[in-house]
Amino acid sequence: MPDPLLFPDAHLPLEQPTAAGYAQVIFNRPLTTVFTYGIPASLIHEVVPGKRLIVPLGRGDAQAIGYCVDVHQTKPERKTKLVTRVIDSDPLFTPQLLKLTQWLADYYFCGWGQALDAVIPAAAKAQAGSRERDFITAVPDPLIPIAPPRLSKKQAIALQFLRDHPGTHEARHVVDQTDCSLAVLWGLVERGYATREKRRVETHLLPPRPLPTQVPLSLNHDQQKAMEAIVSKIDAGGFHTFLLYGVTGSGKTEVYLQAIDRVVRAGKQALVMVPEISLTPQAIQRFEARFGSVAVLHSHLTDADRGSHWRRIAVGNVPVIVGARSAVFAPTANLGLIVVDEEHEASFKQESTPRYHGRDLAIVRAQREGIPIVLGSATPSLESWNNASKGLYTQLDLPERVSGRPLPPVGIIDMRHEKIPSGPYKAIGPSLESAMKQAIQADGQVILLLNRRGFDTCLFCPDCGQTIKCKFCDVAMTYHRDGKPKQTGDLTMPRTIQGYKGEQRDSSGIVVCHYCGFEMAPPKRCTTCGVGSLRYYGLGTEKLEEELAVKFPGIAAARMDADATKKAGSHARIFRAFQSGEIRILFGTQMIAKGLDVPTVTLVGVIYADQALHLPDFRASERTFQLLAQVAGRAGRGDHGGKVLVQTFHPDHPCIRLATKHDYRTFAQAELAARAMHQFPPSARLARIILRSRDALQVEREATRWGQMLHPLQPQGLKVLGPAEAPLKKLEGWYRYHVLVLSGSVKILHGALKAVQAAYQPVDGVEVTIDVDPMGMM
Repeated sequence: MPDPLLFPDAHLPLEQPTAAGYAQVIFNRPLTTVFTYGIPASLIHEVVPGKRLIVPLGRGDAQAIGYCVDVHQTKPERKTKLVTRVIDSDPLFTPQLLKLTQWLADYYFCGWGQALDAVIPAAAKAQAGSRERDFITAVPDPLIPIAPPRLSKKQAIALQFLRDHPGTHEARHVVDQTDCSLAVLWGLVERGYATREKRRVETHLLPPRPLPTQVPLSLNHDQQKAMEAIVSKIDAGGFHTFLLYGVTGSGKTEVYLQAIDRVVRAGKQALVMVPEISLTPQAIQRFEARFGSVAVLHSHLTDADRGSHWRRIAVGNVPVIVGARSAVFAPTANLGLIVVDEEHEASFKQESTPRYHGRDLAIVRAQREGIPIVLGSATPSLESWNNASKGLYTQLDLPERVSGRPLPPVGIIDMRHEKIPSGPYKAIGPSLESAMKQAIQADGQVILLLNRRGFDTCLFCPDCGQTIKCKFCDVAMTYHRDGKPKQTGDLTMPRTIQGYKGEQRDSSGIVVCHYCGFEMAPPKRCTTCGVGSLRYYGLGTEKLEEELAVKFPGIAAARMDADATKKAGSHARIFRAFQSGEIRILFGTQMIAKGLDVPTVTLVGVIYADQALHLPDFRASERTFQLLAQVAGRAGRGDHGGKVLVQTFHPDHPCIRLATKHDYRTFAQAELAARAMHQFPPSARLARIILRSRDALQVEREATRWGQMLHPLQPQGLKVLGPAEAPLKKLEGWYRYHVLVLSGSVKILHGALKAVQAAYQPVDGVEVTIDVDPMGMM
């Protein structure tokens, strides 16, 4: 029996009754097919592009939710089914966003319906924070029947209230004011004295937004020059891309603010994208201080908050929108400018379908809406830097910090020669500890970066040499002392692990896989040999927290990582406490490395600068440089100056050496030359084909098929690497292979991938994903 999704002409009954129009509908499936449905006359005014519809799909009476993408009057040659119902009262998508998601689906190799379903927040689909309510309006006297029906006493009272208060009223409000029931009001409607309608109203009140409290700051020469260049394009109209390259503390945000002010004064909206939720509280604070009303879009909002913000944006009630990656789809009514702050951040890339890059999609949106876009960073991505060097972007430089403050000096602590005292605490070396004490004694604040969560990062068996790995992933489990295991029985009993070297640990916590989230109590003995007593190694933010409590008793310290900030609002609370001086030491993962602007931070310490330097990823050096340069920029923003200390075992690595000198230009020049030599981005465009299966042999066989289809295309302008096992060969119980395909032409790359995808016969049990412009190789 043919699949109705693949063969839409099969088994379709005649349309009954005659359609008054036709709707083009797509579904949340990996398909390029657009289905045509007839629109009944009763729904002809309700069915518009951007709304969800309930329609029959497949054989029988099965119903499915689809997205209307077009409406027309041209009767198709084949028979069509009729739309059953319209879900949304207002379109979820503007015409511009429909076109943008269509481009997204084509470029990133996914179904258009998948793209639409993914980009609209669930809260917006469910219209969270709002509710349908009944409204009632008195009928004017001339329209009342000639022989009006008699009214009860309560009906007469309710009608008199409606006539004394002209206009439309919520039914429940009339009930409260007249001490009658809803049945009384509906009696008025039945007798022709009033009309009834349903309207959706806001039931969730967002907290009141503060009034603007900050006036524009004075700009230095470089800021003024950058701002004038941006404003000239805002006034002239049209698409233009700026790369605002400014060292940390150079005042990029003030340039954004003054450019946005020009947009707001013109009655338009501005969209500001930030890469991490942790950056959002400070960004919101800055923009509210200048503009008052700001809408917020990120995943840590409640459904009601997110739904309310989404509707405020759609009706144009808010001039500035601040959000993370998905904010690129904000339904702005009159967009005038897009700003992408920290544009280099990998978190702008979505790692699930649709695998879009928020920064790149923002550029496409700006181009399609004919508006300027500003990409800002102290350490631009090499892709953006390369585009600026070719003249595709206009580069604007802010080479100095505001008020002439110098960049903080950066000292390297060579951990090969640092004498660490014996004992359990080895994160903070003597040199860094001494500097921290000096900073705190001088009433300064300290930031410590350790880009690893948990307490111990490895459980090791000295007998067989194996580490405890996740049962679903090819990844070492991390010990979290603060957690509690979900399992019951013998595995949850507290115990002490015995052995030699390494550390003994009261194992009442949990071990966690940071990829799939699987957790369990620490095993009593090695899960490989069943004999060895386990030892705990490594260093995470939880262990650093304990070390700080011992070495700096009485000094308020706070941890900021994914574990400590699970609750809504936790980022903002920690930031406010640090900003006020209540917290003296802030430590955590990379979320503390960006955006924080606290003038009293006089010392920044990097615990383990080599953390990601040797990962099997061609971007490892770039990411390490960016992280070090960004966290170093948190120091020395006030009158007391500051310094940075970097603990490393590789002090001579070019990436670390140049980061300590704040020398991005030299780093970019060298790294671009290395990338060109190996034909990696930005010298070429890259796509990664990822295959996964529960069967290791099956996925290897299918990966080989992809390689056999791709390798013959190399003379046509492609470079094919693989197939090979992915660096993380097993994730969430799936065995994984990948193939890398590179080309100097995005047109050639896309053409080849589409041809091979069309020729490939899918195999049950094997999933194939094409990731265009991937940011991770793991």
